[in-house]
Amino acid sequence: MYKKILLAYDGSEGANKALNAGINLAKIHGAELVALSVQEGLPKFAGTIDEVQEEKAFADQQYGELLRSARTQAQEAGIELKTIMRPGHPAKTIVEVAREGKFDLVLVGHTGLSGVWAAFLGTTAEKVSRHAPCSVLIVR
Repeated sequence: MYKKILLAYDGSEGANKALNAGINLAKIHGAELVALSVQEGLPKFAGTIDEVQEEKAFADQQYGELLRSARTQAQEAGIELKTIMRPGHPAKTIVEVAREGKFDLVLVGHTGLSGVWAAFLGTTAEKVSRHAPCSVLIVR
């Protein structure tokens, strides 16, 4: 049923549960599994170009480590995990990548790193479920 699965991955407890679900679904369906990490909060108005580059390099390292860990976990389960890292707003970027990649399913954890603000603004999972071009599985 599913051929291409997009996993929204931020390293949170919810994202790790979604990773486990994604590994299982990829096995069951023989699907391609791709993890997307969205680099949120890069400085938009930095004092210098060097400051922007430093923040970007730090984010690349942080998210790179998260994705390497997820890839290792998938490999240990016998699944190849492809990875994508993009800057931007999490919900918007997840929806864009799902559309561009023609994914059949998006996996998101019920809770991520958004914290208290999610109660006021809505969670990334809620936003993705409303706007994604395909099915969305919110993993608890």
